[in-house]
Amino acid sequence: MVLFVLVFFSLYGGMHLYALWRTKSALQLSPLLTATMGAFMVLMTLAPLLIRLSEKKGLDTVAISLAWVGYTWMAVLFVFVFFCLSGDVLRVLIFLFTKEMVPLRYIFFISLGISLALNAYGLFEAVNIKTERITISSPGLKKPVKIVQISDLHIGLIVRTSRLQRVAELIKKEASDILVSTGDLVDGQADRVNGLSEILKDIPTVYGKFAVTGNHEFYAGLEEALEFTRKAGFQVLRNRFLYIKDLNLTIAGVDDPTALGYGLKTEVSEADLLRSVPQGSFVLLLKHRPLVDRASVGLFDLQLSGHTHKGQIFPFSIFTALFYGQDSGMK
Repeated sequence: MVLFVLVFFSLYGGMHLYALWRTKSALQLSPLLTATMGAFMVLMTLAPLLIRLSEKKGLDTVAISLAWVGYTWMAVLFVFVFFCLSGDVLRVLIFLFTKEMVPLRYIFFISLGISLALNAYGLFEAVNIKTERITISSPGLKKPVKIVQISDLHIGLIVRTSRLQRVAELIKKEASDILVSTGDLVDGQADRVNGLSEILKDIPTVYGKFAVTGNHEFYAGLEEALEFTRKAGFQVLRNRFLYIKDLNLTIAGVDDPTALGYGLKTEVSEADLLRSVPQGSFVLLLKHRPLVDRASVGLFDLQLSGHTHKGQIFPFSIFTALFYGQDSGMK
């Protein structure tokens, strides 16, 4: 964790230095404006740390305000730096072949425009939640069943009452038989969001609600996160399974590997767990990360996962697709 923090702040700080240099060059900033912008960038670099500290101290207004500004800025910065660096490479190539030097300010304004446009679109997509429907046929099930999956809600500083109510309304419209959460239900200080659990608890289902842990359950405080999840009406499947005889459906769930980093070892492996389920049943595996364990191949019928956010911010969508192979949708 310490290594991750050091690497993150080194890279994030470096991105800010690069952005400050490009901004100063393009806009011909005065020393005063450069210093002012530099101070703002120092604050933004430290924002992720300051947000957590403010939240732990109970300074919710400070934490929420800083989260909105800090995380929005982070998204804009990532995209801006990516396109600026790409523009710099292209600028060198153009010079090598044509001896023409593209002005730095052109690259700056084009990169800034693309970043603002993509982030505006991203905000629109985030606000306008969509329901994706997929139909799967299997002779293993006794009768049709509607399963609604939610994942990576990150209930906390930013995702609070209004957004959670919107999600709950969409779920209720589906009239699901089963509701599953594939991790990262909560974020930040889990003990400060317990009042929001009632919104999810009020969602009716026929056979129940089931959840597994994601990495953020451990970051937020495992016991508090589990308490919130249970108060929301979910049964948490931590390396165990549950069999629904009426459907001939087995729902198995495994902990996120982050548990190992907290000294929590599993008593049974994923593959061994799946080998112990009722034979002939349709096996639904709930697992936060969309990685298929080779030892588990052939032991389950459907795996539901989350974690990637489909990269969340471009260009990370490229990296998640390369690393996980399947970062969204169905394979």
